[in-house]
Amino acid sequence: MNTDTKENLSVGRRHYVIHNPMRIKNAKRLPFSLKILLENLLRFEGSNPAAREHVRALLNRGRDNPPPQEIAYRPARVLMQDFTGVPALVDLAAMRDAMKKLGGDPAGINPLQPVELVVDHSVQVDHYGSDEAFDLNTKIEFQRNKERYNFLKWGQKAFSNFKVVAPGSGIVHQVNVEHLARVVFDGEMNGAPCAYPDTLVGTDSHTTMVNGIGVLGWGVGGIEAEASMLGQPISMLIPKVVGFRLDAEPAEGTTATDLVLTIVQMLREHGVVGKFVEFYGPGLDHLPPGDRCTIANMAPEYGATCGIFPIDRQVIDYLALTGRSAERIELVEAYAQQTGLWRDDSQDPEFDEKLALDLSAVVASLAGPKRPQDRIRLANAKTAFRKELNGDGKDPRPVTTTIRGQTYELRDGAVVIAAITSCTNTSNPSVMLAAGLVAEKAVAKGLTVKPWVKTSLAPGSRAVTDYLEKAKLIAPLKQLGFHLVGYGCTTCIGNSGPLPPEVEDVIDRNGLTAAAVLSGNRNFEGRIHPKVKFNYLASPPLVVAYALAGSMDFDPYHEPLAQDAAGNDVYLRDIWPSRKEIVALEQRALSAEQFVKSYRHIFEGDANWQKLDAEESVLYDWSDSTYIARPPYFENTEYPGELQDLRGVRVLAYLGDSVTTDHISPAGSIHPDSPAARFLQSRSVAVTEFNSYGSRRGNHDVMVRGTFANLRLRNRL
Repeated sequence: MNTDTKENLSVGRRHYVIHNPMRIKNAKRLPFSLKILLENLLRFEGSNPAAREHVRALLNRGRDNPPPQEIAYRPARVLMQDFTGVPALVDLAAMRDAMKKLGGDPAGINPLQPVELVVDHSVQVDHYGSDEAFDLNTKIEFQRNKERYNFLKWGQKAFSNFKVVAPGSGIVHQVNVEHLARVVFDGEMNGAPCAYPDTLVGTDSHTTMVNGIGVLGWGVGGIEAEASMLGQPISMLIPKVVGFRLDAEPAEGTTATDLVLTIVQMLREHGVVGKFVEFYGPGLDHLPPGDRCTIANMAPEYGATCGIFPIDRQVIDYLALTGRSAERIELVEAYAQQTGLWRDDSQDPEFDEKLALDLSAVVASLAGPKRPQDRIRLANAKTAFRKELNGDGKDPRPVTTTIRGQTYELRDGAVVIAAITSCTNTSNPSVMLAAGLVAEKAVAKGLTVKPWVKTSLAPGSRAVTDYLEKAKLIAPLKQLGFHLVGYGCTTCIGNSGPLPPEVEDVIDRNGLTAAAVLSGNRNFEGRIHPKVKFNYLASPPLVVAYALAGSMDFDPYHEPLAQDAAGNDVYLRDIWPSRKEIVALEQRALSAEQFVKSYRHIFEGDANWQKLDAEESVLYDWSDSTYIARPPYFENTEYPGELQDLRGVRVLAYLGDSVTTDHISPAGSIHPDSPAARFLQSRSVAVTEFNSYGSRRGNHDVMVRGTFANLRLRNRL
């Protein structure tokens, strides 16, 4: 087999050396994602004696039922967020200490691959419903996380090949899609300019979002990420690829969120764990990158390693919209067309399995109350809620409470959190503008959000607020209480903050089953807020609608949301925007200048970040911190000898189905009566200063005590 695939690529006056997988026989029919893996193997063939066999195994996969074959995969970069990235940086700092102890040069410990860390998981919704909410939440965020942020800023200065996107910039995956992703890398190999696909692994499961613009990447554990940082290949089985064909175009009144919830349900039922999912077909003509990224983002929810889309004209247009340079855009198009990575509908790739969906058959949906794959048709939302609540469809029981001096009757299913949040949807201009239009139409009819609903707007980048402002939709969103609370994960990661005391009190006293509606990707019980039992995923415009209704015990098609000033019933259909309205507004409100402005100083941070007093030193000065602690891995630098078998081990936990990393190592709030809480209290940390498990992952003493600490986890032992 000829594996000499090196050739030249000319883009204007620039010339690159590339490895073109199309020079290998039978490579043309490979799925898009496997062409990227093939290029990776070909590029590193010289440093991997087994690469030729790996190439052969990749080309022959699925033929004559060969046994699973491992290959060595080397992603081009590593992406992190602050919850999962801090422990990796702690390990690097500890490696430098160990290197000095062994007599080496600690400054030689650096990532060999580019590493980008986005601080986005630490902002909490303590304040909401006012113009001051953003500034107040930011102030509290920096107070709570000063030790962590000083450490990250030290790392930004101390390590080469390591960049930090400061807090308040956006959500890691949206920042990746809108700015960090190269789609095609340009670098140097053996002294010559070279080009190759942008590939990555990330320490967050939703790294897959970047698959929406043709970049192969997925989430991994910290050990795999650190191995990639240090230039080591990842061993992986050649995956099966599920081809997911999309036909027709979406129906009027539906959103990308409805589509992704349908896809999640389909793929969960099909079974795609350990597999790649690749989307193709004529329906892609009607799915802009914003919609594609929404679908790719939720690959962990449908269980796949990735959910990837090919590079095509829409991707090129998106790169231009988000302010990428003309040189980058020209390189991406030329490289993709020369190497077979450009979308080609003339011939279907050879997939291992296939599914298909008619986009026009998708209907308005939400998912819940406990799992993202449990899709509910919006038309059946009330019936499904009642069945989940009591199984017999009876009316939810009413309870009376007083909020801000007024008496209200709440029922089981009262919506106490309505959050426009998460990179899943805030990265998509169509659904964000739709939310603004719903708000605008509701305000025009005199509607208001119910007083027991905690509302929040937490976009994934500053570009979102820029285009909402240009579309004149910020004002109506604010009138309904959807003020900006921060640029970060907030409610989706469990940083929803406290509920109003009156609301928490009525939940506690009456055992009220409260609900949250959010535009996120995860809704496991106990994740969003420990006192909120039912959690529903929905599109941003539906989040606004449910904030107006104030209850899940509501039929959006046959019951009014509320009454206008004249006492007339107002239905969801009366304030729902048409697709034509949304598209027209996108064309008027979005511009490349917004994205260029948002990302111009992305690595510099705001005044709060610049004020941090981070030392400049090769070694980290470990202080007596409950956030950052030197790990014990390198305390004994002697060779440990031969590994021994483990004998007499016992089961610690015997768990049921639907167990996630959030159950094993939760990121949310630290319960006052928990091992981690007792440890912190022994170190004189007040309960009000606990912060979250995720924020304290840089301290192994807290992490160990946080294992299996999710309040909803049931150990069958």
